Amino acid sequence: MKFGPILAVDDEPLNLDALRHVLSHDHRLVYARNGREALAAAAAHQPSLILLDIQMPDMDGYSVCLALKRDPATAHIPVIFVTGMGEVWDEAKGFECGAVDYIVKPIAPSTTRARVRTHLSLVHASQLEQSYHDAISMLGKAGHYNDNDTGVHIWRMASYARELASAVGWGAEACRDLELAAPMHDTGKIGIPGAILRKPGKLDANEWEVMKAHTRIGYDILRMGHSPVFELAAEVALRHHEKWDGSGYPDGLSGERIPESARIVAIADVFDALMVRRPYKEPWPLADVVAHLREEAGTHFDPRLIENFLAILPRIMSLKESWDAFEVTHGVAQLA
Repeated sequence: MKFGPILAVDDEPLNLDALRHVLSHDHRLVYARNGREALAAAAAHQPSLILLDIQMPDMDGYSVCLALKRDPATAHIPVIFVTGMGEVWDEAKGFECGAVDYIVKPIAPSTTRARVRTHLSLVHASQLEQSYHDAISMLGKAGHYNDNDTGVHIWRMASYARELASAVGWGAEACRDLELAAPMHDTGKIGIPGAILRKPGKLDANEWEVMKAHTRIGYDILRMGHSPVFELAAEVALRHHEKWDGSGYPDGLSGERIPESARIVAIADVFDALMVRRPYKEPWPLADVVAHLREEAGTHFDPRLIENFLAILPRIMSLKESWDAFEVTHGVAQLA
């Protein structure tokens, strides 16, 4: 994982030298002597952290910080103000400008190192979180690479799953985890031949057995991850084709033996599949979809979850409208 340098900005060379002396042993530094140089250096070097003097002749630190936060290319970079003990320091104004912390000059080496280390650890954690989301995105897309699902299906149905989980009492963090796990429910399709996934007609018995294997393939891939999200994703991948009456696969589980996560995702997945156009079908009218869900309650779907889903249908349709608008704007390109 690539991290940028620390950008130190001060119009006094002695102050820059002090920062170099304290930090250069552990960190790579670049320097700027005024606000305009700071903005140019931030754009050129994409630093992981900026140590920014406040009182400078051309642009003060507040103005520089505001300019950094207005620019999407630099808005994410944390800024620590470095202020002299004799300066008028407006703490509220500093934080309103977007700064994350401040250090008082003359700098204390141990305090400076500690605050820099703390904020860099937050940067690293944020980048790891982004990598985590990227991995989830790629696994979700991989599962649908060779089949007929296009556009934003996996993200749309994941948002429906989150709403249903919330409606039945899941906590906010658990709902978030399910929204991240749901797009990976068909990861195992990466192991299914494209000729089967794209077959326009009905699968024969042998082809159907191959297709059903995607649940175990997905489980075997996702269970190698040990985070709560990947554990949940493995559970959903294995069980999202189980049915309430026990007629599903891979193990014919029934009722509450099926994890609630998989029961939720099954409803969200089928609802979205029926509501959208595919190369082989037109979208169903909403009334027909609702009738189908009610008809399948107690056989395919958990009846309690169906009632909860239908109770929040206005919210679900609002989400669908938002995703439809996104898909129109971005074509069939999937989310990064």
